[in-house]
Amino acid sequence: MSCSMTQSCFRQLTRGPWKQGSLPIFLAPAFSLQQTQCFSTTSPTQSRVGGAPLSIPPSVSLKFIDLPQTEVRGKAKERPKSAIEVKGPLGELTLNLPPFLKVAHDDASRKASLTVEDSSIAHQRAMWGTTRAHLQNYILGVSEGHICILSLVGVGYRATIESTATTVEPEYPGQQFVSLKVGYSHPIELGIPRGVKASTPQPTRILLEGIDKSVVTKFAAEIREWRRPEPYKGKGIFVNGETIRLKAKKIR
Repeated sequence: MSCSMTQSCFRQLTRGPWKQGSLPIFLAPAFSLQQTQCFSTTSPTQSRVGGAPLSIPPSVSLKFIDLPQTEVRGKAKERPKSAIEVKGPLGELTLNLPPFLKVAHDDASRKASLTVEDSSIAHQRAMWGTTRAHLQNYILGVSEGHICILSLVGVGYRATIESTATTVEPEYPGQQFVSLKVGYSHPIELGIPRGVKASTPQPTRILLEGIDKSVVTKFAAEIREWRRPEPYKGKGIFVNGETIRLKAKKIR
């Protein structure tokens, strides 16, 4: 679009009162018809995160699964064709792989590496590192697990784990609930998601454990939303050693 506009403006100037060769020097770069070069002349390299090999513990096994294919208009190229099942002592998780990404697994060295078809495409480079990070979280989750520690800071703030709730209905049999008392007049009860274990080692501490990092951190964010840390008194619900810079009080 900009190139066509530049060429049309150049033709109008040359057809006008300006004679050939008398175009001002300061206008010559703007109306040059030569193709401009990109700022970066280096070729695309591999992703710093996606290109790093993964170390697989001896207690973790990887299994590749072919997914059934169904015809969907407009999204056939992005539908995953295979998945990888990560199994460990704490459980198992399944990660869908993009169709342009391949995983090379070496049982002897206990290493796995990821590659993409064309690293010059921005979407493939982005999903390269993202998929590698998800797979790393899955391996750590089934072998060691993920935890989130929430700290309740405030006068009278406390939390308990209850087996029943009065304000919400259980989503699955045996579901437990986190009951918060953080300054509201009504009870706050949050259902613990499936696969997450919650405990209160102290009345002002909540410990969340699970194999899926996204589920654990999402539930921690839902709890934090009820009392986000405020910068004047420093009260609120803090996640994993979160800190906040206090502001000076306004004096009128």
